Amino acid sequence: MTQVQDARIQKLNNAPIRDRTYVLYWMQASQRAEDNYALEYAVQRANELNKPLLVAFGLMDDYPDANLRHYLFMLEGLKEVQESLERRKIKMVVQKGAPPVVAETLGQEASLVVTDMGYLRLQRQWRKQLAGRLNCQLIQVEDNVVVPVELASNKAEYGARTLRPKLQKHVDHFLLELRTSAVKHSSLELEVESLDLKNPGELCASLKLNREVAGVSNFFSGGTRQAKTSLHQFLEQNFDSYADNRNQPQTSDTSYMAMYLHFGQISPIYIALKAKEAKSKGKNIESFLEELIVRRELAMNFTHFNDTYDDYSVLPDWAKKTLNEHKKDKRDPHYSLEQLEKAQTHDPYWNAAMKEMRFTGYMHNYMRMYWGKKLLEWSPDPEEGFKRTLFLNNKYFLDGRDPNSFTGVAWCYGQHDRAWQERAIFGKIRYMNANGLKAKSKPDEYVKKVNKLVAKATGESLTAVEQASLF
Repeated sequence: MTQVQDARIQKLNNAPIRDRTYVLYWMQASQRAEDNYALEYAVQRANELNKPLLVAFGLMDDYPDANLRHYLFMLEGLKEVQESLERRKIKMVVQKGAPPVVAETLGQEASLVVTDMGYLRLQRQWRKQLAGRLNCQLIQVEDNVVVPVELASNKAEYGARTLRPKLQKHVDHFLLELRTSAVKHSSLELEVESLDLKNPGELCASLKLNREVAGVSNFFSGGTRQAKTSLHQFLEQNFDSYADNRNQPQTSDTSYMAMYLHFGQISPIYIALKAKEAKSKGKNIESFLEELIVRRELAMNFTHFNDTYDDYSVLPDWAKKTLNEHKKDKRDPHYSLEQLEKAQTHDPYWNAAMKEMRFTGYMHNYMRMYWGKKLLEWSPDPEEGFKRTLFLNNKYFLDGRDPNSFTGVAWCYGQHDRAWQERAIFGKIRYMNANGLKAKSKPDEYVKKVNKLVAKATGESLTAVEQASLF
């Protein structure tokens, strides 16, 4: 690690390094074997201590709001990680149990424990819990952002315009290719129990999961290999039109990186470096890096410094005030949660967006904004709208339960935004409507695109899907 990268490293307790069996890397947020600063730091420390490195992942089958869709995608990625690490003579074990408990148990034989960093409340609680119970040193390495969150800022930022200059001071120092180190001592001979990852589907079947939402491997499969394939395809085929089309949902000029970033299956630094190497420059690279670094790391800032990031109370005072003033405004139409979930509204564009997320686990980012705004408009009150938006976000999106998603939900209700012209229901919250979609994009073509996706997901003919979509 260079001196610059030392900013990623934090000691979480004051326990000493022990002379024990191995160094343990508790993998949680960075589920990848490549471009992983926490992993490479653990390799270096294991080499220094002349110990093998054991990598461990704790698998709980009741992670909040997670279901079969999320677990299958994650386990597809972990299977690849295990295979990749084995080629480096590093043993990876996956054990059932609460992640910090698994790490604590395996930490009893560890000289040192290294972990990666997460930005959600539960992830912070896990690391705090482990730090208080381990009797060996615990080191956290931050590697799922370009600029370490507390180096960029020491507070929750008002918006992108206040965080952007703080990030720009550091970005170039951290956009560096990560070198790997050879492992001195193989850990493959260590006798440590592990779940079998060879068939992620069979493993999912053995877990007590919420099975209400099906997997989407026919659209998106998990793992670093697939993430890099999707990225390279985007950079070669769609990057030239990214800036012009990123708000055009009828196109596919998007990287599809959000779900892979959510599970830590690809590094944002790797993505940024590859984008900078691409032949397309100018507004395309500027627009892409704005989304990847500024907007995404604003989300990390939001969840890191706000423990109530998933509660209506987190909204800025001006937003809550204006929404409260219009709380009793007549809502016509209004829909039940069941109608919304089944995409049974009068709005064909919103219905298409809901179907895209239900059947594929993804929704074009521009439609996410429209989708969220309509949930505010069609719910009984803003608090219920917030709950519904969060519920559907977490249930169906592969990258639900993510700092980006939590921030996106809050943005629909005024977070990181300013007051706009006052109107019914919304008050001074930014408004979006179907006419705006038509003026800026081609939503009818988007509906056709989604119908094809639904036909693929259901095995029905396109004609049958189109007829069923008429409400």
